[in-house]
Amino acid sequence: MKLSVFTVATPDFTPEELAKAAATAGITGIEWRFKDIPADAVGQKPSFWGNNLCSIDPASSDAELERFKQAALNENLVNLSITPYLNDCNVAETEHVFKAAQKIGVPFIRVGVPGYDKSKNYNDLFAKAVDYLHHVQELSQQYGVKGLVETHHNTITASAGLAHRLVSGFKPEHIGVLHDAGNMVHEGFENHRMGLELLGPYLAHVHVKNAAWTLSGEEQDGIKLWKSEWAPIDAGIVNWKQVLGDLKAVGYDGYLGIEDFSGQFGSQEMLNNFSAKVKQWLA
Repeated sequence: MKLSVFTVATPDFTPEELAKAAATAGITGIEWRFKDIPADAVGQKPSFWGNNLCSIDPASSDAELERFKQAALNENLVNLSITPYLNDCNVAETEHVFKAAQKIGVPFIRVGVPGYDKSKNYNDLFAKAVDYLHHVQELSQQYGVKGLVETHHNTITASAGLAHRLVSGFKPEHIGVLHDAGNMVHEGFENHRMGLELLGPYLAHVHVKNAAWTLSGEEQDGIKLWKSEWAPIDAGIVNWKQVLGDLKAVGYDGYLGIEDFSGQFGSQEMLNNFSAKVKQWLA
């Protein structure tokens, strides 16, 4: 297995700085965040989802896309993906991402799935997602880039099982799953080995992060309430040494992408720590 970094987790680095830092840490692939910076965040302190200096603006010119592509190539790194936020399942926006992905030369992108907040019936959202993925599959064939559905809390693919139900009607060479055990701490936990076995050929990428549950200090009708929060990769609910063993057991040999949101380390320290820990657990 190889190591990559999703640049949402390194908001204080420019693309060139990120590529050098990744190479120093022994990380060989880059997943570029594909999102504009909100107008009210410009000039603020760098942050994961605000003023992220390592994001590709969807309105970027070809020259600007080339900058990101070359930032990785100049350090002998792989441009692994561009990762947008497409949960409205807008086909035109998705094709725009496919076009950018083809120009940068990445093998896959993250595609959208509907969010779930109880306001709409799951079955209606599932039907919407299936229709959307038919378009995604056609775009994947057209542009030569695979579309990945992520296991993510507050969506209709919170678990590996729900993700498999959605993608199982499509061709795994065009539609796959990004497995994220850290997200599944918040919602969607299943036995990870079982979920990975179920995904089979649809398992295309893995994100590595962690989260933990703590008492919130609040009560509702006499019940103490809990909350889930991000944690360092070695200090949360996910036993990553065990999950890496599960990945080996199912024959996964792709990338492990760091996406640490704990905020407890500077970006270079986080990358170094991630690389050292994962290599130790894989040994």
